Amino acid sequence: MTSKSNAKPAKKPHVFIFDTTLRDGEQSPGASMTHNEKLEMASLMEEMGVDIIEAGFPAASDGDFAAVSAIAAQSKSAIICGLARSTPADIDRCGEAVRKSARPRIHTFISTSEVHMKHKLKMGPNAVLEAIGRSVTQARNLVDDVEWSAEDATRTEFDFLCKCIDIAIASGARTINVPDTVGYSHPHEYGELIRRLIENVPNSDKVIWSAHCHNDLGLAVANSLSAVANGARQVECAINGLGERAGNAALEEVVMAMKVRGDTLPYETSIDTTYLARASAMVSRITGFPVQYNKAIVGKNAFAHESGIHQDGMLKNAETYEIMKPEDVGVAKTSLVMGKLSGRNAFRDKLESMGYFIEGEALNDAFKRFKDLADRKKHVFDDDINALVDEQLAAEGERIAFKRLRVVAGTDGPQTAEIDLVVDGEEKFAIARGNGPVDAVFNAIRQIVPHQAVLELYQVHAVTGGTDAQATVSVRLNGDGIMATGRSSDPDTLVASAKAYLHALNKFEVRKSKRKAA
Repeated sequence: MTSKSNAKPAKKPHVFIFDTTLRDGEQSPGASMTHNEKLEMASLMEEMGVDIIEAGFPAASDGDFAAVSAIAAQSKSAIICGLARSTPADIDRCGEAVRKSARPRIHTFISTSEVHMKHKLKMGPNAVLEAIGRSVTQARNLVDDVEWSAEDATRTEFDFLCKCIDIAIASGARTINVPDTVGYSHPHEYGELIRRLIENVPNSDKVIWSAHCHNDLGLAVANSLSAVANGARQVECAINGLGERAGNAALEEVVMAMKVRGDTLPYETSIDTTYLARASAMVSRITGFPVQYNKAIVGKNAFAHESGIHQDGMLKNAETYEIMKPEDVGVAKTSLVMGKLSGRNAFRDKLESMGYFIEGEALNDAFKRFKDLADRKKHVFDDDINALVDEQLAAEGERIAFKRLRVVAGTDGPQTAEIDLVVDGEEKFAIARGNGPVDAVFNAIRQIVPHQAVLELYQVHAVTGGTDAQATVSVRLNGDGIMATGRSSDPDTLVASAKAYLHALNKFEVRKSKRKAA
């Protein structure tokens, strides 16, 4: 005889998502964000359920301090974290920046590997141990929630790493982060390191263990998941995998791996995954970094099927070739829904369904741009609307604005561009020749706004299919150690090129001014 059990299924362990897009992600060359863009991004992160937002490095600049302070003040539920080196000045500055948050955290770190201590810090092991105790104690006196990181942990001698962590815990750290700073480790090795640390460090059960993996060998997500399987309960990641060099573990991949493979990864997060596509698009728009088409979860081809065999299987049952639903990550099932006869209310509803909430003049301007686009294109797809609104948002507040462009091109030459710009409210005109129409356009811009930045990148791709598709142009400028990226979309490739160059130039000029002020 058997009896039915009324026991509820065991609750899955919670994995905290620590988003470092605004800090480590912004350290990607050319990916700096404006103050308002950081606030916008932080607001979306909180809305989508990110547990900890690493808002910046307050001691790095006045701009970073202001952004972290503003994010802390506007936050409602997320832990707002600032990064600090182990120096007293850094920690005081960080404490001041996060103090307005309802849930402030100071994240302090120091290098622990022999190569870092010898060549970077020029400190011996005992000096490093002393600095850990002093810095964590100082941070703990400012906030209740302190995280400590061993920079380059995966190349640190194990017994010494245990000593460092023991001191950090004894000094008041609540979270211990074990970074694979240079992306050197592999999944079995990294997971084993986390497990051994938990087994060997005194009071390891009193803290949350965190994984922070870089993607130099393409293993950041795999390493992070291995860490979770071996006892880590916080993953530090970034949207689109943004970050130093090859980037960080991609938030969307970490989260969806646990959601889709709950059978072998029985953990839960607080992330509302329907926000993932929107968050990815926002980061791409703000940084000017396009998302590769075959990017997992959020790439344009992630739910596209061209092979006849695959298409046949999809028509019979989507599960034949899709392990998750597009709508689970915020991707619409269909994209052809708007046209030139669509009204303003329908357009606003469409924007809201895509995650854009704009009103007043901003909505009026977006609707006018949509109608103009609908007159020029036979079909308007979701991707077209994304590009249109992102272009408008990217241009807000810029001191150099596009007004008009006329280009003469062809085999007879010479290629000539006439351009009207508005610079600080004043309309200016220039005409220039070039080695091709794009070169002529950029030369005309340089006449109006002289600068020494070099064009390092120029890329064009179509937003949708067809000869009337909008072109999305990405531009990267570099000069005097300052890198800035811009992106724009328009059915006219040359107009998109001019606008993308101007977006990059606006960012370049802002960063140049900040450097002079500092």
